[in-house]
Amino acid sequence: MTAWVLHVDMDQFLAAVEMLRRPELIGTPVVVGGRGDPTERAVVSTASYEAREFGVRSGMPLKIAVRKCPEATFLPVDFPVYEAASAQVMATLRDFPGATIQPLGWDEAFVGIDTDDPRASAVAIQRAVHAATQLDCSVGIGDTTIRAKNATDFGKPRGTFRLTKDNWLDVLGDRPTQDLWGIGKRISERLASLEIRTVHDLAAAPEEVLAAEFGPRTGPHIGNLGRGFGPNIVDDTPWVARAHGHETTYQENLATPQQVQDALRVLAQLVVADLQREERPCQRIHLKVRFAPFFTVTKVRKLPEPTYDLDVITDTAEALYRSLEDARPVRLLGVRGEMVPPPGGY
Repeated sequence: MTAWVLHVDMDQFLAAVEMLRRPELIGTPVVVGGRGDPTERAVVSTASYEAREFGVRSGMPLKIAVRKCPEATFLPVDFPVYEAASAQVMATLRDFPGATIQPLGWDEAFVGIDTDDPRASAVAIQRAVHAATQLDCSVGIGDTTIRAKNATDFGKPRGTFRLTKDNWLDVLGDRPTQDLWGIGKRISERLASLEIRTVHDLAAAPEEVLAAEFGPRTGPHIGNLGRGFGPNIVDDTPWVARAHGHETTYQENLATPQQVQDALRVLAQLVVADLQREERPCQRIHLKVRFAPFFTVTKVRKLPEPTYDLDVITDTAEALYRSLEDARPVRLLGVRGEMVPPPGGY
């Protein structure tokens, strides 16, 4: 038998969970995000396939989503319900005979399995998940985690698709690099500046060119993404958090330094509570600021020594904000505390 990697990805997960509670919404445009009020500042968490036909996408401001699809039903995010559904999905995957599970989030996971018929296994997993949850999933099949992950979108919704070394470039070669898992807009733009625009270009790019642009470790990694290279064994080692963070989009812009300071302290209190539950102190502070109308910047600072101290964490976040020297109104703030590694490392 051959070792295969399956990428199981729940279809329109949050919207699908909501449709289980509201069957009358099945087949209609549904948008889940924020408090479900498209007049407020919040973004789309998940859009149903019917809403996506109108151009609604995850991460889009709700105010834009309602303009694109005014007939959509807008629903608030209900974390406890989604977490319960996710736990059911993951338990079903773990119970699948011979499977090794590596969760990637609450709605997706890698599944490692030895089989001579990976599609049959993928279909069996789809049936098991649906029987347990009444939810549908798509499954990407690959000989590496990279290929399995990239294969999933070709199988959506409720389908399967296989990508291996034999058909990788046939399927993806002419597509833009941004279509690859792990390559976003900024990296694709930097690649384009090197005349690397397609997956085929990236697969053929010399390692030294990529290393010169992105660094000796990141450059070769990006090249491997273009070739579909990656682990072919699913790692079921329990996930350990590296950081805890909180962010808030404010319904009214923070217009004064005092308002920003007060907001940063509230976020820092939430972070400290997470650090204390984890029993690992903070060693770096990450600050995220989104100025009005929609310009985002991040800053990071290493602390002199690891700490749980609220004042130190708050003061560091405030210092990072002041270093931006930008007086524009603030619509979003985020504070993230990166913890010291656990004993034995990650």
